[in-house]
Amino acid sequence: MSYWKNINPSGAVSDFFTVFRDAGPKRWPIALLSAAITFVMVSSMAMESWKAPRALPTITYITTFPDDWTPAESKAFRDANQKVKEERAAAQEAYEAEGRKMWETLGRASGMDVDAIKKKAEADRATEKAAEEARIESLKKQAGATPVGQ
Repeated sequence: MSYWKNINPSGAVSDFFTVFRDAGPKRWPIALLSAAITFVMVSSMAMESWKAPRALPTITYITTFPDDWTPAESKAFRDANQKVKEERAAAQEAYEAEGRKMWETLGRASGMDVDAIKKKAEADRATEKAAEEARIESLKKQAGATPVGQ
């Protein structure tokens, strides 16, 4: 069934004219004043722009090195950071090796074939390392990068 089938505007129009005729002698000035107020409000809203002007972006430049650094100072800074990075990686590897040793002891106590599991884990780690190195090499070739400091 259609919604619009049950709607008939003729009844609403006839009701409006009946009420308008019975409104009294001041009905025309009130109707004109109401229409004028409505027209002014709608036209003033139509003229307004509802779009705010787009805010311009604020650009903040991040500088990590002073402008007067020499290439030697930059290289020393990079070398120091690389040394810290390698120390952290070595500490992480030692931590992981200790954990593997503990799991190996637990596996032997549980009667598992620890040597087979260890070989598979080492092969998986070697595969992951080779894949990561290949990815890095492909990125270097793609970017045409040369090592820094050369």
